Amino acid sequence: MPFNKLGLFSSIVRAVAAKGYGEPTPIQQQAIPVVLSGRDLIASAQTGTGKTAAFALPILNRLGGHKNPSPRVLVLEPTRELAAQVDEAFREFGQFTGLRTALIHGGVGYGAQRKALHTGSDIVVATVGRLMDFLQERALRLDHLEVLVLDEVDRMLDMGFINDVKKIVSLSPRKRQTLFFSATVPPEIEAVARFALTNPERIAIGRARSVNESVTHAIYPVSQGLKFKLLLALLEKTDFHSVLVFTRTKHGADKIALRLKEANHTVAVLHGNRSQAQRTAALKGFKDGQYEVMVATDIAARGIDVADISHVINYDIPMTPDDYVHRIGRTGRAAAVGDAFTLVTPQEASEVRAIERFIKATIPQLQLEGFDYKAIPPAAFAGENESRGRRFGGGGRRTSRGGNSSQGAPAYHPKGKPGGHWHTGGRH
Repeated sequence: MPFNKLGLFSSIVRAVAAKGYGEPTPIQQQAIPVVLSGRDLIASAQTGTGKTAAFALPILNRLGGHKNPSPRVLVLEPTRELAAQVDEAFREFGQFTGLRTALIHGGVGYGAQRKALHTGSDIVVATVGRLMDFLQERALRLDHLEVLVLDEVDRMLDMGFINDVKKIVSLSPRKRQTLFFSATVPPEIEAVARFALTNPERIAIGRARSVNESVTHAIYPVSQGLKFKLLLALLEKTDFHSVLVFTRTKHGADKIALRLKEANHTVAVLHGNRSQAQRTAALKGFKDGQYEVMVATDIAARGIDVADISHVINYDIPMTPDDYVHRIGRTGRAAAVGDAFTLVTPQEASEVRAIERFIKATIPQLQLEGFDYKAIPPAAFAGENESRGRRFGGGGRRTSRGGNSSQGAPAYHPKGKPGGHWHTGGRH
């Protein structure tokens, strides 16, 4: 079903076409009619399924043109990056409507944001902390709110924002539409939903614990001291468009980014110690192709939405199995295909088993042809081991060699991979 058959105004459909969207995704097909009807909604969907458009398009359709007083829509996001991207989506989808959008988040001054609220914005996209600041100083009131969107609610729970979210809900008019999006809906999230929503429609897309079928993922066992050499070799022998490298710590991200730059890669860095201007510039440069590699901590696992990341590499195994799903979900988005590699030491076998239990699949293990796994580690990386609070449990014996995953991943072989993304050294 095309977008023009979903009940959207021609101005919205024209903006969708300008973005290059074709057919709506499953979450968009199911959610847009519900939002247009005015009903409350709980939607659980995996990352990369197109959920921002699933609520932005029908909201813009319902609002019509600009009106005062405002705001009429509030969208809550857990991170600055997500807020900025949702704000951008509303602006692009609403480019032919005359609606005004304000972006409210921390890490920058209050002046421009306060002015945007004062002059009147139909839609406010905000992070929780900065929004609470404006509410407390009475620079913003929610009396005329028509639609409240709680996005990435499970992430907001993880970050400790739920009590503030409940406060924001209590300050909103009782007569409103509330849209609730979360990758997972555990009991704690259900409690928030019961508090915030009235007789909601429910939509579930995909399996919350599964890896997108469009992502081919694998493990590369390696000693800790040879991790960086293997990372360089993978980059050298991979036909990539853009690569997102995940580390566990901010220090580790800076360290690896520096070494990659020394190896003549163009690199951006994204983590919590970077200023908002640095984070914005890094993300924009990565999106625009200025940087071929971005090194990031888990702030980016759910914090960025870049459509064409071809590869994700977990330099450090993630802290939790759920983080594994969200990390590698940065590639293979919106029906595209992608590859995800995880560099794993022998001491991390128990973490691998925990991930496999979580996703109910065996992750194939590979070796890179031509790489010297018995080499003496470089001095700078010998014995390197980023500190972490181990949440999977202790180490264990090496995991058994896995076959195909139940997610439909093809069989792996060190000499080649279907699809033409992977090639081995010395053959091209």
